[in-house]
Amino acid sequence: MGDEKDAVPETIATYLRLRGLEPSAHRRRRRRRRSGDDDENQPFSLGRDPKGVGDVLTTLTHEAGWDSQLARADLVREWDEVAGDETARHTRPVALSDGMLTVQCDSTAWAKQLQLMRAHILTEILRRYPDAGVDSIRFIGPDVPSWKWGPRAVPGRGPRDTYG
Repeated sequence: MGDEKDAVPETIATYLRLRGLEPSAHRRRRRRRRSGDDDENQPFSLGRDPKGVGDVLTTLTHEAGWDSQLARADLVREWDEVAGDETARHTRPVALSDGMLTVQCDSTAWAKQLQLMRAHILTEILRRYPDAGVDSIRFIGPDVPSWKWGPRAVPGRGPRDTYG
């Protein structure tokens, strides 16, 4: 039988393969590959259960590596729940870099009081947002007016006898 296939000219053999009358070896390989993939396309196989949108988004954010950025955004957005309503009215997070959360307060009195409560607030942040990467908190007072503004600002200590 092998001699008969060799006896058929190559052009006729190609014609027969293209017409589907004689399957080629390449086509057999393709069919074998598909038979292994058919298991995942079966309706009741593992992994075919429908998933909710929340589950899909959680998987997507985890695979993309967005967990820490989203945890930081949630921390800022829900600051009033973390710090408490009264404290949140007088404070706001302004920066988060190298694990240091900087919180600006309305007054230096609030900054000092919150420095005493630092451990409690940090524990609450770590409990709610472990992926945010917050290691420590720094409380600062309000912005003070600056004398260094305008096109002719000169580096140095600035005016000294302004209020006296």
